[in-house]
Amino acid sequence: MRLVFMGTPDFAVPALRALSEAGHQIAAVYSQPPRPAGRGQREQRSPVHEFAAERGIPVLTPKSLKGESEQAAFAALQADATVVVAYGLILPKPVLAAPRRGCFNIHASLLPRWRGAAPIQRALLAGDSETGITIMQMDEGLDTGPMLLWETTPIGREETGQTLHDRLSEMGGRLIVEALAGLDQLRVQPQPANGVTYAAKLTKDEGRLDWSKPAALLERQVRAFDPWPGAWFEHRGERIKVLRASAVGTDAHAAPGVVLDGAATVMCGEGALQLLRLQRPGKGALAAGDFLRGFALPAGTTIG
Repeated sequence: MRLVFMGTPDFAVPALRALSEAGHQIAAVYSQPPRPAGRGQREQRSPVHEFAAERGIPVLTPKSLKGESEQAAFAALQADATVVVAYGLILPKPVLAAPRRGCFNIHASLLPRWRGAAPIQRALLAGDSETGITIMQMDEGLDTGPMLLWETTPIGREETGQTLHDRLSEMGGRLIVEALAGLDQLRVQPQPANGVTYAAKLTKDEGRLDWSKPAALLERQVRAFDPWPGAWFEHRGERIKVLRASAVGTDAHAAPGVVLDGAATVMCGEGALQLLRLQRPGKGALAAGDFLRGFALPAGTTIG
């Protein structure tokens, strides 16, 4: 098929690779414009942009698709279908209608659960036991279109945002190839009316650990927000990242945020959270024992 691919982050790269290796003609790739990044704030192209450019695929980076000229340019590509993966722009109706077979989205959840921007992290944070990939035919709503294909995967006890991201991105690449190959045979199904939830976009401030919450929730927060926005607390004027932690039971009677022992176990609203791997600003990540030798958190200290 002659395809247009629309995607931006590294999550979308395996799908573009899979479509190319399956023999589809990628007429053009759309991605978010280069943005300043890093200490020098130099403009950097998105992972999808980099991948496409290395393979000689034309890349377009409009700031919006609302203008008639952009919509005409898109229609002029005469695509059989468009594949969209975490692109970052809303597709107006003329864009959705332009490809001969329609626009298809790779979404990292089992729709209708976790429609929206951050389905991987929200599933982890909520303690879901499974998630998956849904291949959906796009309409004008927010992840509301009918489903073509889906596949589940369990969420492991030690799963992090990064490990689940990587597994789902590869799964998405495999499923979109399968879906396009079976377009004439697959039965399109509307999403169930029940079970709709929304995965709001992540913010940096969400990473703050609130010790008044249950330890089990904070442990999931540490795993869900790895690598971004990261889980953290502030102490002695520094923002300390918590890269790994474990919820533990305790008989202690202390206020939330109080350190209970010499092993960086912190009292929570329910249970306690043992901090296992931490990082100070500008420093390397350390196991808790090594970290505490340079940044003491004695029992009785209140943090956060």
